[in-house]
Amino acid sequence: MAYDRNNIFARILRDEIPSHRVYEDDVTLAFMDVMPQADGHTLVIPKVEAEGILDVPPEALSALALTTQRVARAVKKAFDAPGILIAQLNGRAAGQSVFHIHFHILPRREGLELRFHARDMADPKLLGEHAARIRAALD
Repeated sequence: MAYDRNNIFARILRDEIPSHRVYEDDVTLAFMDVMPQADGHTLVIPKVEAEGILDVPPEALSALALTTQRVARAVKKAFDAPGILIAQLNGRAAGQSVFHIHFHILPRREGLELRFHARDMADPKLLGEHAARIRAALD
């Protein structure tokens, strides 16, 4: 499948769709998932056109991994989470629903169930508050 330049993440990168941005540099962007599975659910994407891990250029993947690590530290701190779940899906059969490579960062604690993926939109005000907490926790 050819990369779709109109996927939602490509449109977020072009500022055609609003997002609650947490971190951005020349090659990556981190923002709040609008249908979070847990409070603090953050997505990290590269700014290059790539559907999945098998076609992202190595230098973009390296930057993506470093940003994911940096943002994961901030999410853990901001939500006082004892654990962090990092997920990256490739292909429809694996559960990928947006075909622009991305990492999910979810704060985790025992006994807290994850909400269903891609079901319910979060309150934009709450997402803004969560984004502010994560930005404040960035090293």
